[in-house]
Amino acid sequence: MTSPMLRSVLLQLGAGLVATAIAAVFFGPRGAISAAYGALACIVPAAMFALRLGALARRSGATVTAFVVGEFVKIASIVGLLVLFPALYPGVHWGALLIGLILALKANLFAFLVRN
Repeated sequence: MTSPMLRSVLLQLGAGLVATAIAAVFFGPRGAISAAYGALACIVPAAMFALRLGALARRSGATVTAFVVGEFVKIASIVGLLVLFPALYPGVHWGALLIGLILALKANLFAFLVRN
């Protein structure tokens, strides 16, 4: 069974796939790539944070400080990935990227609907 944080990441992944499909329909391949990157810029740091927090919890070292530092690193990673993308992909479609990012971020609001 997965932890609640990993289930949250899976919900973000599902939202990212939906965002990519929507962007592909409305904006074409360029929009699909941008939406997928926007979603992944949120999903990858969240997954790393969830795995790190889970590992800390198993060895009973999960503290408030570890959580706050991990959250700061996650946010800094998201910002860094978003800044890096235009350099890697000059044809970025900003609207699609924001759709992917926002849907992935807001997927956590629906995590409470998932039963154990």
